[in-house]
Amino acid sequence: MKYKVHHFNIEMRKDRGKLEEFLNNLKGEVVSIIPNVANTSLPQIYGITRKVDFLLIVEKIN
Repeated sequence: MKYKVHHFNIEMRKDRGKLEEFLNNLKGEVVSIIPNVANTSLPQIYGITRKVDFLLIVEKIN
């Protein structure tokens, strides 16, 4: 078994269709999707809001 990790930049409100297309075009099986939560403003730093700036997508390749 081999695994490949993809880095996918995303803006959650705009890129839903782009993410669906990316996932549907993968050859292997998606094992995990890991969001990276960025703290870029004061409300985000204090935990009031969150922003996902990219996803790590782990694909299992046969």
